[in-house]
Amino acid sequence: MRKTGESVSPSDNRGSTGSPALTKEAVMRIFLISVHVIVSAILITMVLLQKGKGADIGAAFGGASQTVFGPRGAQSFLAKLTTAAAIIFMFTSLGLALTTSSKSSVMENVKPGQSSTTAPLTPPSPIPTPLPAK
Repeated sequence: MRKTGESVSPSDNRGSTGSPALTKEAVMRIFLISVHVIVSAILITMVLLQKGKGADIGAAFGGASQTVFGPRGAQSFLAKLTTAAAIIFMFTSLGLALTTSSKSSVMENVKPGQSSTTAPLTPPSPIPTPLPAK
């Protein structure tokens, strides 16, 4: 808590409300997560709306479809939109991985020779077998 009349140093990382101020890294991470979630939803929707590529494979056994193993022709707008969403998804995944790699690890405070202090497990006692009835 600051006393009245005490100056605020530039290293004080609190805003006027007393809550910690967001750094540029935190803002970038929040932006990347937001874009990543939105693109994920768009990508799922686009994939579910498309017609399957294997839909014409049934024509190979009784139909006259020439596109089963041949060229597919020009991509539709939906296919191009799906490709763009997949590329954006990959870049946001890479960006999130790079920003997370600079964070600390949960194993950071574990010493190399540190072992647990729990007691060793004892084998269970054998179950007595019931005597046969006479």
